[in-house]
Amino acid sequence: MSEKNNFGNDLPKILQLATAAGTFTKNVVCAPPVTVCKDKLEASEGLARAIIVNSGQANAATGVTGTQNALRTADEAASILGEEAKHVLVASTGVIGRQIDMEKMVAGISEACKQMSPDGGDDAAKAIMTTDLIDKQIAYKVKLSSGTVIVGGMSKGSGMIHPNMATMLGFVTSDAAVESGTWSKIVKEASQKSFNQITVDGDTSTNDCLIALANGASEVVVDSQDDVKLFTDTVTKCCEHLAKAIARDGEGATVLLEIKVSGAASDEDARLVARTVAGSSLVKSAVFGRDPNWGRIAAAAGRAGVDFDESELDIFLGPHQMMKSGQPLEYDTEAASKYMVDASKAEYMSGEDSVVITVSIGGGSGSGTAWGCDLSYDYVKINAEYTT
Repeated sequence: MSEKNNFGNDLPKILQLATAAGTFTKNVVCAPPVTVCKDKLEASEGLARAIIVNSGQANAATGVTGTQNALRTADEAASILGEEAKHVLVASTGVIGRQIDMEKMVAGISEACKQMSPDGGDDAAKAIMTTDLIDKQIAYKVKLSSGTVIVGGMSKGSGMIHPNMATMLGFVTSDAAVESGTWSKIVKEASQKSFNQITVDGDTSTNDCLIALANGASEVVVDSQDDVKLFTDTVTKCCEHLAKAIARDGEGATVLLEIKVSGAASDEDARLVARTVAGSSLVKSAVFGRDPNWGRIAAAAGRAGVDFDESELDIFLGPHQMMKSGQPLEYDTEAASKYMVDASKAEYMSGEDSVVITVSIGGGSGSGTAWGCDLSYDYVKINAEYTT
């Protein structure tokens, strides 16, 4: 398996009719583009050719007019591309509660279609950014039994990140040939282990979506059990990279938080504990202050809603063990604090800029990981002035 940091010639294959699947926000205040996508995937029986994405306006909490605008967006793009509207999906991100200026949108769609090129991946990844500091994209090659396929993805997100399927948009494409039901299962599993395991601020967006297209251009069919597993692992790896990039790019963040939980009765329990710790404002603020206040970790794990025996609780901050079998340990406070300081000074997304918290809650086989970021003064500043 190999990886690269841009799509190159692979992204334009999104314009070929592809098997499509998606996971979407469970927020009751669901943005019209999300509803429209769900309807189109059902109407097309899981086929799509294009995704039209805008940033700046979320088209959420916009009522009937918002739905009409989302449908018109797809219609306009379909007309230019010579495609059925049911095969054109839409996604939006930005400020909630404002109607999209459709005159500008229609002009933008026309211009974007004119500028489509085999090298447009970087431009697309940058165009969907809002408060993001960096664009987020990755691609992998994986060799299956009948040939090599590519899995690529891009995402955006920095604040309002607490997906339940952050404002988060994710798009994954592949040239593999995959049956629709299999593709849906792969995308759901990948989403559960990646985007659903990140949190920045505990706010689930109105617009969260992960849309994945597999167009079969490689003519490599994914159908054997071994190939499906390897392909699923690759799609999950792609989604995990994008999810971690979102968490690291959290508004005002200085480090990536990686919470590893083991010893649970199930993977689901472990993931829930990990996500609870990653989302704790007290844990996040302590990490920003480089304060090894491990009691906050224990408290967060204990309120996750997962039953475990406190006498089996182990906690590590990086290499520093702070609790063993439910008992506090002596540790080097200065060294533990320096561990977090060094992470904050490391190169962005190098792997060294992560603060790793490891928690064991028993002797079970369940394990899971969640990602987040520290909570800084800048997060409040950015969001206090978001529309002003």
